[in-house]
Amino acid sequence: MFKRHFSLVLVLLLILTTGSVLAQDTIELTIGGVASGDELTWLQEVVKPEFEAKMAEEGTNVTVNVVEFVGDDLRQQYVLDLGVGEGPDIMSFDGFWLPEFVEGGLLQPLTSVVGEEVLEWDGWDVTPEGLKEIIGFNGELYGIARGTDARVIWYRADLLEQAGLPADWQPTSWAELLDAARAVKDNLEGVTPLQLNAGTAMGEATTMQGYLMALLGAGHHIYDFDEGKWIVSSPGILDTLNLYKTIYVDEELGDPRFQLSQNGRDQSFEAFSNGEVAMLVEGDYFWRGPLAPETGNFPMANRDEVVKFAFMPAEEPGAGFNGQDFVTISGGTGYVLNPNTDHPQEAWELLTYMFSLEALEGLQEIQPRIRARTDVPVTGDETMSRIAEEVLPMTTIRPQLPEYNRVSTEAQLMTERVVSGEMTPEEAMQAYDEAVTEIVGEENVLRIPVE
Repeated sequence: MFKRHFSLVLVLLLILTTGSVLAQDTIELTIGGVASGDELTWLQEVVKPEFEAKMAEEGTNVTVNVVEFVGDDLRQQYVLDLGVGEGPDIMSFDGFWLPEFVEGGLLQPLTSVVGEEVLEWDGWDVTPEGLKEIIGFNGELYGIARGTDARVIWYRADLLEQAGLPADWQPTSWAELLDAARAVKDNLEGVTPLQLNAGTAMGEATTMQGYLMALLGAGHHIYDFDEGKWIVSSPGILDTLNLYKTIYVDEELGDPRFQLSQNGRDQSFEAFSNGEVAMLVEGDYFWRGPLAPETGNFPMANRDEVVKFAFMPAEEPGAGFNGQDFVTISGGTGYVLNPNTDHPQEAWELLTYMFSLEALEGLQEIQPRIRARTDVPVTGDETMSRIAEEVLPMTTIRPQLPEYNRVSTEAQLMTERVVSGEMTPEEAMQAYDEAVTEIVGEENVLRIPVE
């Protein structure tokens, strides 16, 4: 009788204990910082159920919460969250922000959050070093890059043909680019020939889509990676500013109102979509985002028929960065692990599942774009495939340095001073020299003599 009673008590204890353990073992993971769109849909409808099922099969109960970001300033929200030890376990993140967050002690390397085993993930083997660095800083990795992009000259083939230019247009120098803009101006009333971003209102879009695309064509980067110094005056900077002056001041080939308005970038997108801008220098985002026939903010039902791209030429053939004939620059985003996560191992498993070949192939079906993994092709979009295959090999990236944000702002101001007519190119470059020197120190600047 005692044995039966003891056995019954033991069974009841086991049942209660098991139920308690199961309840305690349910792990909640949160993915945050994703705005509405295809990627949010993919996370909610593909990643969440598939990862939860996968973990359940392995004996771990996991619930994934995908939280849509609906605010105005994601970067500032992260600063506030991380500053008090909170925030989602996995955060959608712009590699552009990394130096500031790392220097501020808000993020920790993957090896510190999870352990050295993160270096053994098989996905690293098919991720180029340069793309790993999108979510890296000072030799440490903080997350995984979702992908990258590249910048080109988007043009309306229908408008260029009306102006007497070939539909398959490709300039090989700035002179040819300007000649095409002049042809549009002479032949098409009411059409702005060329949009090259400038000014502070467009923020980093000015630096990436405008200033750096021109500066790289003039022969060097914003930073000399060999010397470890910021280039603050040079013939290349002066040539770049004179290009802006030609476009916006001397010949009125561009509309300066786009550069000086707070919503000028969207205005230029809408004008291009409406056939009121002929050529616009932008990233592949412009194609797959604003102009997308069904989901874009400025959709074009005939996008695939009339919109084409050309490589951005160097000032002259062979005169571009690294001696290139054509230039581009890439940014990139990804996801980082929150160092405050209560479940670092499981969060890492979720992050690597998101960037597994299987999961990314599912994302490519609804959002074809350039991914960080080389074994994930861009399918179903010939234009994006061409950018990945033909444009990306000539790319470079921004210097991943804490000072970059402030230097970039000064570059934007420099272009604005020229486009608005406030300063001559020489005056604007001198003001840039003084401002950047104040930011980084005299010992960290490089001046290339201007003859």
